[in-house]
Formats: sequence, structure tokens, C-alpha cells
Amino acid sequence: MRAVLEAKISGVRVEIAFNDTDTAAKILAALPVEAEAQLWGDEIYFSIPVEVEQEAPRELVDEGDVAYWPPGRALCLFFGPTPVSGPGEIRPYSPVTVVGRVTGDPRVLKGVRAGERLHLYRQGEATHKGGSQ
Repeated sequence: MRAVLEAKISGVRVEIAFNDTDTAAKILAALPVEAEAQLWGDEIYFSIPVEVEQEAPRELVDEGDVAYWPPGRALCLFFGPTPVSGPGEIRPYSPVTVVGRVTGDPRVLKGVRAGERLHLYRQGEATHKGGSQ
């Protein structure tokens, strides 16, 4: 299943291909979501209304990975190193469950600003509950 993330101020738009994990299914079931972008190095994260335990936790991720971070009940999009990354790696603050990947070039996410409103919705559906695209 695919979803779309839009940043309204910067105009950044990316598609996310979700994987077949139970965590990804729960996130997709909670869509659409509107949230405020938080930045941590080359990572965007934002709170989502999903609370699940770790599923196949990973301490390292790849550029373009999309992951769920249980301690913050947050979705994280990785487009480069974080402040705790070592040379040649992308390391989340603590282990995450990878739930999908950004399709296309994830580096476009560098255009998103902290505090910007984000809209995450299933591809082909409304951008927010009761709204339209």
C-alpha cells in the first residue's frame, strides 16, 4: 500500500511504499494524519495516533527508510545521518521498526522545515478526514 506525505509550506511531496509488517498495517489504518514536522539531523519525525510494540527492531536504517519509533509514538523518515550516526551510517536515536520506504529521492525531504504542517494520507484518498485532495 502506498501513502503520500505532503508538507504544505515548502511544497515537498513524497510517496511512501509501506511494507507488510503489522506495524505498517496499523499506521495505514490510522490514516489520514496531520502533524507538525520535527527535525533531528537528516530525519523528519512526527507523532501519529498509533501505539504498538517493537517489531523486528533495527539500530541502523538506510536512506529513504520510513520507520515507527515506539517511545515517541512517531513516524520517522530518514534522508541522511542523524546526530548519533557514525561515519557511513544512519542511526536512529533508539531502535525503530522499519515500515516502508520513500519512493524516489528521499533527499527532497531536506526542504521540510521544523514546525511545518504535514499531511499523511493513503494514495488516492482525502488529505484529511472529511476533506478532499
